[in-house]
Amino acid sequence: MQQVEHIGIAVKSLAFSNELFTKLLGVTPYKQEGVESEGVMTSFFQTGQTKIELLEATNPDSPIAKFIEKKGEGIHHIAFEVADIISEMARLKSEGFTLLNETPKKGADNKLVCFLHPKGTNSVLVELCQGV
Repeated sequence: MQQVEHIGIAVKSLAFSNELFTKLLGVTPYKQEGVESEGVMTSFFQTGQTKIELLEATNPDSPIAKFIEKKGEGIHHIAFEVADIISEMARLKSEGFTLLNETPKKGADNKLVCFLHPKGTNSVLVELCQGV
């Protein structure tokens, strides 16, 4: 793992939260995009080396909609940048972690991603990210 890539925050309203984080961070989002396979619309902010990803559900069956229904808005996951997602997935699997997807999938911000099951990471959803 090279560094924290971003922190994902589940929100009910991307429009409201974009305005709030623009005021909070003093910058506007540098990118917005939908990830149809995950049922989300994302918005990315960057200040210094830190990136924040806001996630709004686009359908009631999406993981973000279920997360908000269960826990409310808030920190959803922490993502780590990796140089080689395939080898990092194999390493973590050999260490006993449960992968939520066996092969990397296309995520937001032009990344390949894989998630680790939170039951094995102190209830924190961990995302691995590799730029493509």
